Amino acid sequence: MSENSDVSRMKMYVAVLMVLAMFVSSCRKRSPQSADRPGAADTESPVATVDKVEGPAQAQLVPVPIELPRPMFVGTPQNIRGVSRLAKPLGKARPPFLAPAGTQNVALSKPISGSDEEPIIGEIEYITDGDKSAADGSYVELGPFVQHITIDLGAEYDIYAVLLWHYHKQARVYFDVIVQVANDPDFISDVSVLFNNDDDNSAGLGVGQDLHYVETNEGKLIDAKGTGARYVRLYSNGNNANDLNHYIEVEVFGKPAK
Repeated sequence: MSENSDVSRMKMYVAVLMVLAMFVSSCRKRSPQSADRPGAADTESPVATVDKVEGPAQAQLVPVPIELPRPMFVGTPQNIRGVSRLAKPLGKARPPFLAPAGTQNVALSKPISGSDEEPIIGEIEYITDGDKSAADGSYVELGPFVQHITIDLGAEYDIYAVLLWHYHKQARVYFDVIVQVANDPDFISDVSVLFNNDDDNSAGLGVGQDLHYVETNEGKLIDAKGTGARYVRLYSNGNNANDLNHYIEVEVFGKPAK
């Protein structure tokens, strides 16, 4: 065999080996989840797939229909002294409160009871009669020390806000204002606290972190965050002017629980 023939054969062997090596390398690089495999693109990046999943549609939020009474005093009160942790006046109208469409005052004309069965002035039913003015004959005056009232909504509701007026004819601060909701009429089990500004536990229901505030015609609006409950209970323990407890109106904004 000639030398030229041997060289030609060697070149042919080398070429074949190079082709085989390239083929093997290409096979190793192809994974079972390559683009040629049906559905591979859907499983290649699980994190990206999860991020793209959309949750259920959010309920449409609209302003809660709130009608305010006529203001009885104007300007920032200057005679509030000795009240700790007092919220600063907003200095402008309160912004609209948004809740799911169909939310309304479900406390109007609902049964109400209280710890003081014989109010000094007025009737306990005034608190849910729809009259929010501070004129004489529109408010109820309960006795001194810790008192509470309870509204029976008649059924369980998803409660989005509680709006209350103690007495806004004068600039006053009421103490130990506590708002609770529950499905238990005795408020023993499954009680949710929506607001508590009792900073020294003088009402015996625990120390609260909310601030004291000055009564105005806007009332105090408390975000209930859709808490489900049938009963609403409100506490107070006198005010900076005297030891008595007053209520003009309480509104509870909600929708029937599903």
